[in-house]
Amino acid sequence: MLHIDAIHLREINMPLAHPFETSFGMTTSRRILLIELESEGLTSWGECVAGEHPYFSDETIDTAWIITEAELGPRLLDADVERGGSCAKIFGQIRGHRMAKAALENAVWDLEAQVKRVSLSELLGGTRSVIPCGVSIGIQSSIPHLIDKIETELAAGYQRIKLKCKPGWDTNVFEAVRNRWPDITLSCDANSVYRMRDLNCIVDWDRFNLLMIEQPLWWDDFYFHSLLQKRLETPLCLDESIRNRRDALAAIAMESCGIINIKVGRVGGFSEAIGVHNIAEERAVPVWCGGMLETGIGRSHNIALSSLPNFTLPGDVSASSRYWSQDIIEPAVTVNDKGEIVVPTAVGRGFEVQRDRIDALTVRRQTLQAKARVTA
Repeated sequence: MLHIDAIHLREINMPLAHPFETSFGMTTSRRILLIELESEGLTSWGECVAGEHPYFSDETIDTAWIITEAELGPRLLDADVERGGSCAKIFGQIRGHRMAKAALENAVWDLEAQVKRVSLSELLGGTRSVIPCGVSIGIQSSIPHLIDKIETELAAGYQRIKLKCKPGWDTNVFEAVRNRWPDITLSCDANSVYRMRDLNCIVDWDRFNLLMIEQPLWWDDFYFHSLLQKRLETPLCLDESIRNRRDALAAIAMESCGIINIKVGRVGGFSEAIGVHNIAEERAVPVWCGGMLETGIGRSHNIALSSLPNFTLPGDVSASSRYWSQDIIEPAVTVNDKGEIVVPTAVGRGFEVQRDRIDALTVRRQTLQAKARVTA
């Protein structure tokens, strides 16, 4: 059993090194919920990727804090926790709140890895010693500014460039980038901003030889994506629509996509992420790991997940310095000149937490204590 003695909730505020713009708007700083578990002298960490507003997801940091404090945390403290995979059952009565659940569950997996003295990657079933990395580039003030950003990322070795797009920042942008770099691996991400009236515009993107078009239509849709995919040669990739392995099965069966983006917070934790990975692998659908502007704690979880065998496409797991002037882990996540991250083999996540920096960034905290155990 994993005996959890206390759960610490912390909100930290971190400014981004550079503003990041998507079809949802501009982000310049993050409010982030961190979870710290205490267990018989060990500590483990999780990160909730819910945003400040319910734009990407119906969750926010504030709803995640409330549900963790009032429902999820007490259940975890009262449960017989055998392993990280136990959490899905422990939290099963609570509908939704997948990002809050993931923060706790991933911390339990981290704890299990420490108890078993293995790396988190090994515990998850990872087989890769390095993972290929891409970058997601937000909407820029001008095309020349975008070209400069892409130059920088290609010089750093990144293997795939993903461009955030929206109506008015799409076809002309792809055209300019392809004219400059005919052969780079290029994709785009719409974050659900297009509608069926835009179908002819999206179909026209076939001429840009994109690796994928990510989530162009409604965030909860399979049907219309299926209709669109039938008109396209370029694979669609679903992100927001895939909440669990059942969604993955439905999307694949309906031919709504040819690629799946797995975000561990979006699907509720490592257990469900592994399930989505396995279903996609069985059906020869490649997957990759998406990013949510995580700190190094969430980024270390993404690295471990990306070591599973069907993560065959470069993900959004990039260097700490792309997002933070100073991260909250050491060493910071770095990418080599081949556009790869080396998967840690040390026990647990493989990165130490900078507790002093976390304390300096903390704006609120709450501790949930386990009840005293009765021993015979």
